[in-house]
Parts: sequence; structure tokens; C-alpha cells
Amino acid sequence: MADWIFGKHAVLEAMSAGRDMEKVWFAEGLKKKSVEDLVLQLEEQKIPYHWVPRTKLDQVAENQRHQGIAAQVSSYQYASVEEILANASDKGEQPFLLLLDGIVDPHNLGTVLRTADATGVHGVIIPKRRAVGLTATVAKTSAGAIEYVPVAKVTNVNRTAEYLKEQGIWLVGTAGEAKQSYETADYDMPIALVIGNEGQGISQQLKKKCDFLVHLPMKGKISSLNASVATGVLLYQVLQSRKTKGT
Repeated sequence: MADWIFGKHAVLEAMSAGRDMEKVWFAEGLKKKSVEDLVLQLEEQKIPYHWVPRTKLDQVAENQRHQGIAAQVSSYQYASVEEILANASDKGEQPFLLLLDGIVDPHNLGTVLRTADATGVHGVIIPKRRAVGLTATVAKTSAGAIEYVPVAKVTNVNRTAEYLKEQGIWLVGTAGEAKQSYETADYDMPIALVIGNEGQGISQQLKKKCDFLVHLPMKGKISSLNASVATGVLLYQVLQSRKTKGT
């Protein structure tokens, strides 16, 4: 669940304490010189920030004094990629991960977490920028799964993909142009399913890092599935495939 904190001092303290920060809002009209140091730190840590109408800050502050600065911080602690891999090792299971390339809809992420919990996924990896984090809407949509599925937030998904490959994990991406159907692929290996965002799918750079691509057959007139629906289909295919092989 995401909370809001207000005022320059509170935001700086939260950053110093290592709080996971989703984004920062500055009120339009605020003197930029007064927040130069804060902006510099945000850019160094690659934390998104936006200049917005003061009324937006008034709305989220709900009568609290915000001084023209508000930061959305996560109440949930993110895991590291290493902790996710250790989670699989501790269970004596082949790693089964999800690498989400820029999911921006909190309802999609919440639904993905719920399905991930049901199918035995060891952890989910999301990017820091241009993607939704663990917000209140995500928590609600996940129906409690957010408490049980570790989520890692990484600065660079492409570098993370390379790291996973170095750890012996196969990257399986989804693409409409893929020749292989998701039903015929072999998932009996350490695996990370790579799911693209709701609009563009997987980025070309990340797609090239995938060991192989699969597609979901479409018979209708709509060319793609909702991201959470497509993820659910694939997760249950991996679960069924491993169950059949007894792994």
C-alpha cells in the first residue's frame, strides 16, 4: 500500500532512511531554486518527479500542510532479486519468476500478483521507472497476495535480465510474431516469464535477450489479450507442465 508524506524535510528524511519511493510531486509555482538539492537527489536515485497543479497536492494531503511537495512511498518492503532466487532455493524448487516490462495499470499488477501466488511463482520483478509500484490499488486487487509474493524493483530490467541468465535462468518472452505456441514450449527449467506492458508489449532490447518467444493463439478480431489475462494463461501452463513432469 502506498502512503503520502509531505514537505521537503520529510521527503529528504525518507530518502535518507532508504524508504521505497514511487514518485514525488512539486506544486506548480513553487520556486525551483528552493528544491534544487531535492531534485538532484531524485535524479541521482532515478525517482520520478512531476510538476503538478497545487490542487492535486491539496487533494492527496487532505488538510495536511504539504508546502508544495508530496512523495508517494510504499508501505510494502520490496525484495531484492537475490532474495527471490534464495526463496526458490530454500524451497528446493527450480526458480519460477516473472519479469514485467513496464506494467502501468495497478489493477493488472494486482491481478498478476494474485495469480502468481496461486501458481507458485517465487517472485516478481518490476522496473522503477514507467511502471506501477506497490500502491493501495495494487494491494486491494491482489486480494492479499501482495503479502506473500516477493516483488523486486530494479533500475534496469535489461541488466537484470542479463543477471538472471548468468544465474542459469531461461527467459521466455511473449510476442505475437513468435512461431512457437505457448502450449508446446518446455518449461521444465529455471525460468523467468517476460511480460510486456499493456500497449507496446516487450521492448525490442529485452525481447532480444529472451532465450525463446511464445505466442498465445488468437481467433478473434482483437490482436492481443489484457496483460494480466495473458500472464495468467502462461502461469498456469507452466504450473501444469511442471506438475505433469513431477517437478
